[in-house]
Amino acid sequence: MLIPTIKSPRIDNHLKATFGVDREQAILDEVCVSAPIGCGKPVTKFRTDADAREFEISGLCQSCQDDLFEEAKIEKWCFDADIGEE
Repeated sequence: MLIPTIKSPRIDNHLKATFGVDREQAILDEVCVSAPIGCGKPVTKFRTDADAREFEISGLCQSCQDDLFEEAKIEKWCFDADIGEE
């Protein structure tokens, strides 16, 4: 069973008020958080324990984690490339 990590009530309340997303309930129901943050689909498996742990933190399924972190890698790569330019 996946257990949501404890977050400040202010953070969870902000997510609910702003996006209508109940991160804790999504994790307990083993579904990805709903749009616009995640996809809302049932969670089936994770590649690694670290990915499962990320789900307990963010409520993002493996596919949404892949999308998010791939985009972050691209942004970091672009940022690192810009540093070398003068």
